[in-house]
Amino acid sequence: MRSSPQTVLVITSLRDATANMVIEALIVRRVQVARIDPADIGSALTFSAHIGDDRAEWGGWLRTASRDVALEEIGAAYYRRPSSWHSDAFDDQAQRFVVTEARYGLGGLLRSLPNCRYVNHPAADARADFKVTQLQAAAKVGLRAPKTLITNDLNAAQEFARKHDRVIYKSFRGAPPTSEGHVGAIWTQRISSDDLDDSLSLTAHLFQEEIQKAADVRVTAVGQNVFASKITAPGGALDWRCGDWGELIYEDIEVPEAIRKAIHAYLNMFGLEFGCFDFGLEGGIDDQSTESWTFIECNPNGQWGWLPNSDSIARAFAHVLLEGWWS
Repeated sequence: MRSSPQTVLVITSLRDATANMVIEALIVRRVQVARIDPADIGSALTFSAHIGDDRAEWGGWLRTASRDVALEEIGAAYYRRPSSWHSDAFDDQAQRFVVTEARYGLGGLLRSLPNCRYVNHPAADARADFKVTQLQAAAKVGLRAPKTLITNDLNAAQEFARKHDRVIYKSFRGAPPTSEGHVGAIWTQRISSDDLDDSLSLTAHLFQEEIQKAADVRVTAVGQNVFASKITAPGGALDWRCGDWGELIYEDIEVPEAIRKAIHAYLNMFGLEFGCFDFGLEGGIDDQSTESWTFIECNPNGQWGWLPNSDSIARAFAHVLLEGWWS
């Protein structure tokens, strides 16, 4: 007989301050929490799991320096931001082998916990992680999306830039870390047809007609809860992320009912419990008019810990993680 679940497993890196907020909200509700980083596999993280004979689900345990957790005790998993897989094996081939085996062995187990509620399941995150997929999904659920071109064809890009008064370029994923480990960023930027040349053919590019926005809105959806903050950057910056975050102005904003319904339909389309939605709010139109809200993107594992309503969001995460199995 399967024992009743007792534990929420938090899968993330040690320095994840956002996860700490959810853990605190769970502890207030007297929930047992176990935190692991799969990249710690080795002496800091061991595991054993078995299936077969009379077992149709994985049984076994995870062990860290501070906790032993039976797989059957895990009722929910908060899959946040674990560290990148790595290895200290003696050569490159051995390192690649060790990392691949860990990803598909331990990583596969963490995606297959028996009767576990995931927020979000990593496979659902992966499905929803492509801007190309997001824009199509947003349009299908009735959200207004910018006119967009993805291409590596110079003529197509120049024609798009000439056709629209203002055009922006944004990257699909951002700049990769340097060899020294420094993280860069590619901010949204305005372009014209004169900025484009034959080098465009080397990779994929995303161009959009610029939204004449007065502000941005970050909508954090957790289960049936929707939290929204209107974000205004001094000087009307094209990309609020590139400036001084201390100068940003935050205001609570009500999300129109049609936008709420579309957000939940979007999450359901991907099997997500949570997502951070970014909208451009067009100036000169009532904030409650759906015509003023333009979908920009949805990060299925986005950041929200810096927002003014982060405490409420953390409590919503705790509720969704426990829903259906915790009493």
